[in-house]
Amino acid sequence: MLNRIVLMGRLTRDPELRHTGNGTAVASFSLAVDRDFKSQGGEKETDFVDIVAWRSTADFVSKFFTKGRMAVVEGRLQLRDWTDKDGGKRRSAEVVAEHVYFGDSKQRSESDAPSAPPASGDFREVPGDEEGELPF
Repeated sequence: MLNRIVLMGRLTRDPELRHTGNGTAVASFSLAVDRDFKSQGGEKETDFVDIVAWRSTADFVSKFFTKGRMAVVEGRLQLRDWTDKDGGKRRSAEVVAEHVYFGDSKQRSESDAPSAPPASGDFREVPGDEEGELPF
């Protein structure tokens, strides 16, 4: 069986980092994901998908992502049944993120200076055989 999902969208809010009773990090956030087609009215539609990340992925997301940042989330779809405060049965869908990647380049501020290219001393010769083949 297969349960795999890949989404690319913008965070609708800053990730919320919490810790379970035993100290496990968990972050929750939401992605705004545009659909590939327009509605009958000619408007682009957007889905808002709840995401939850655990452990080191949660720490990574909470440290490097903020509202408006583009993210690529790879994970699995999870459905949860729960009871609301009035006793009604509810079901929620969320994506459990296994990997989160940057979907855009780093957002620069005016104070960011361009980075210098690596110095030529940072490279070393890789030995090959007579035919110019690399040893890997």
